[in-house]
Order: sequence, then C-alpha cells, then structure tokens
Amino acid sequence: MQVTTYWLEHAWLDTNVEPGVALEVTDGRIAAVRTGVDTPPPGAEVLRGLTIPGLANAHSHAFHRALRGTVQVGSGTFWTWREVMYQVASRLTPESYHALARAVYAEMALAGITAVGEFHYLHHAPGGRPYADPNAMGEALVQAAADAGIRITLLDTAYLSSGFGAAPDRHQLRFSDGTAQAWAERVSSLKEREGVRIGAAIHSVRAVPADQLATVADWARERGVPLHVHLSEQTAENDACLAAHGRTPTQLLADHGVLGPRTTGVHNTHLTETDIGLLGSSTTGTCMCPTTERDLADGIGPAVALQRAGSPLSLGSDSHAVIDLLEEARAMELNERLRSRTRGHWTAAALLRAATADGHAALGWDGAGSLEAGALADFTTIALDSVRTAGPVPRLAAETAVFAASAADVRHTIVAGRPVVRDGVHQSVPDAAGALAEAIAAVRG
Repeated sequence: MQVTTYWLEHAWLDTNVEPGVALEVTDGRIAAVRTGVDTPPPGAEVLRGLTIPGLANAHSHAFHRALRGTVQVGSGTFWTWREVMYQVASRLTPESYHALARAVYAEMALAGITAVGEFHYLHHAPGGRPYADPNAMGEALVQAAADAGIRITLLDTAYLSSGFGAAPDRHQLRFSDGTAQAWAERVSSLKEREGVRIGAAIHSVRAVPADQLATVADWARERGVPLHVHLSEQTAENDACLAAHGRTPTQLLADHGVLGPRTTGVHNTHLTETDIGLLGSSTTGTCMCPTTERDLADGIGPAVALQRAGSPLSLGSDSHAVIDLLEEARAMELNERLRSRTRGHWTAAALLRAATADGHAALGWDGAGSLEAGALADFTTIALDSVRTAGPVPRLAAETAVFAASAADVRHTIVAGRPVVRDGVHQSVPDAAGALAEAIAAVRG
C-alpha cells in the first residue's frame, strides 16, 4: 500500500490555522493528520502557503463561460441576457461541449475547485432530436471533468416547459424530454463511476409543470441522490407562479414533496418569511451564487435568515462571470454588509465551510471537504506571499484567504491524493487559457 506524505506549511483544520501539518494519503484518502511537524518529513511533498479542503462549486453551467465579456455590452435584464445564452447553446455539439467544459473545469481546478455540480439541461440535438446516445451531452461533461482532474456531480435537469405549462420555445427544444417520465427513463441509464455522482435537478417551477414535479423528486429520493432547483431567482417567476397556482414557488415545491435535506434551492433570492421557514424547517439547502446574482442584477438573497432558519449554505459560480469560490464566499458577506450596513455576519471559518464541506454535502460527496483522517484527499493551497496576501500573520491566514486572496493565488490543487495543479500549472491542461480561447471561438457566433 503506497503512502504519500504532504507537508503543509499552514493548514486550516476546520476552526483554526495550524502550522506544520503532515497529511498521509493512501488510496485517494487521508489516512492520518499529524500536527506540530515543524519541518517536512523525508520524501514529503511540500505545500507552502495555506492548505484548505478542496473547494466545491455547487452550481455550474459550463457553457455559460463562453458568454464572459460578450454580455457586458449595453444594458438589460436577466431575460435579455438569456437570449444571448440561448444563441451559444444552439451551437454546441457533444464534441465542442466536451472541449469547452474540459477547459472550464481546468480553470476551476486552477481556482482550487476539486468538485463541481453541473446543472445540466442541454440534452438533445437542435430541434430536440435525441442523439444516438441520448446522454451524449451529459457524458461529454463527465469525460471533461475526468480529463480536467476534478470530481463532478452531474445534476441532470428536467426542463419541459417555457413557462407554467406552455410548450418549449424553439431554443428550449434541446432541453426537453417531453415529460418527466421520459426524463427519468433517460437519466436512469447514466451510471456513477470513480469521481462521478449522478443527481437530479428541476430547472425551475416555470420549466416543470406542477403535476410532474413529484416524478423528478421521487426519482432522486428513491436513489438517495442530490436534487437541485433554481428557486425564486427572479420576481417575474414569483409573479407568474402566483398567477398560475396562487402560491409562491417555494410553497409549490413543498406541496409536491420537493423540499428536504437532499434538496438544494439555487439562488433563493426573492423569498417571503413563510418561504424561508419552509426551506429551513425542511433543511433544504441554499446555494448562493453572488457573482452571478450581481452580474445579472438579480438581487441579494436572504442568506443570513435562511441559515438561521436551518438551511445549509453552499456556493456556486453559476454563469462563470468569474470562477473564484473565494470571491463567492467574500461576496456573500459583503453583500450582506451593504444591505444591513453592519459587518461580520459570518466568520472566515463559516464562509470556508460553505465553500468546502457544505458544498460537497450538497453535491453528494459526504466524505469530502475536511482535512481529517478518512476524508477524500482533496485539498488546495493558497499562497500567503502574493501581493494580495502578504503581510498578515499566519494565524489570520483563513481571514486573509477569504477577504483578500483570489483564484490567482491558488498554487496547488490535489484530488484523490494526486496533483492536478502544481505551482499554478494544470498538469493535464497546461495551456488552460489557450484551451478556453480555442473552445470558445468554436462556438462563437
């Protein structure tokens, strides 16, 4: 049995920063954690800086990365942004999607992300015709994550309607299986494997008719897998749901058995106090995506109230306006400061837990997100000597990482005990920037 030892100059061990920590790794898991190791043991891999558990990106739409920059011209709303997004979606094939996602996931690894939740709804060929392999697009994403060296939870998404029972429009035909039962039959042929979890998603209450919500929820519940749903991201969705059903989206989900401890609502931006109570009492999670929510002018979700009510918080980069989970963590706190005009709603440790352990739990990776014996050997190291992070004393390294560092400060990313990023260079996609440029050019109009 081969043992690899990593010596961590500083390590975040859930509540505090410890200097001189040795991690022993066997078979992709942490076998032992030893503190007070002042110098690297013979043969140890040396990681200088602050090592934290790998970051979990709980909400991703990989193809949205092709929109970065191009959607920052002019003005508009989420709905005008969506039209541009549809144009990119219309051009993707399994081959071009693999190339794009591989480069996006490599960017994530360079940012310290070791697991991604891919909210996947681009299932079929243009016009809605199934590929010879009905899961060709999902398999392209799974292979892309493997090629980029990170774990993936493929959240295969039911998307059946353009809005509360209306037929899909021409852009959405690629997304739809027709019925939730047909969705379930297709998804059931996807198989989990090393580094891969299969979960489910309801795109939104506007995209899955109310009488079919339970089909998706039951499929996920029977298999014990994560279930995610875009929830109350836009006030227009709330208004339309009230008009169609006489209740909020959260209440509609509750009435059809969607809420629960394996369910995560993404965004949860525009909620009533009753909605917050329903999510908290059912321990339904909340995935906040602050950089996308501000980019699309969505609003600031009630994260503090949700957590107090009992909803665990995770973080996602969603549309990939930026890919930086440290920025997502920081933005959640800073957004709340702007709204409340008070500081200190979460400690740095609490924000790191949202970005690590709680994010992994939301994606079904319960054995990840901590530096302790038995956990998956997934971790990342942040430089403490860059122009952003130099100066603070090491015991404040967690605060420095959350409130000053960026993805550019990630030096090493380890997944299953193997280096994916070493000294800031991706080991299997060494020219990640070039790969991104080439893949995006291939789908640009």
